[in-house]
Amino acid sequence: MAKLPIVHYPADILEKECARVRDFNKELKQLVKDMYETMIQADGVGLAAPQVGADLQVAVVETDPEVGFITLINPVIVESKGKQTDVEGCLSFPGVYGYVTRASYIKVKAQDIKGRYFLLEAQDFLARAIQHEIDHLHGILFTAKVEEYIEEEKLEKEGAE
Repeated sequence: MAKLPIVHYPADILEKECARVRDFNKELKQLVKDMYETMIQADGVGLAAPQVGADLQVAVVETDPEVGFITLINPVIVESKGKQTDVEGCLSFPGVYGYVTRASYIKVKAQDIKGRYFLLEAQDFLARAIQHEIDHLHGILFTAKVEEYIEEEKLEKEGAE
């Protein structure tokens, strides 16, 4: 398994608009594979290319093993509805958590590893994870959307209840 180093804030690439993917080649396929392995090893549910130092609009998400691994290349949210507020964290901000409000339903247009376009509908936690990763591709950090920070100890206590 190839684990890539995760870029931590305040690295410049985290606040940069990433380049659209134009070449759907072996290098891209390897990047996606490495990103997935890195996300799993880091116990994450999503990872965007800038978080591993790649200036490309590529994100991977897996919130539910039954749904499986989702690769989003050049993703665009084409529809969103509703609101949900919940705690988020980020692999680029170890130990930082906060309440963020996002759409509860989204429809995303993206490309797959071969460059084929597809539409994906997501709601609740999956919608939240996808929105978080798409923000990364545009240099938007979750800390810019945090309404209230929460201490890690309080988060662990709430999770144990």
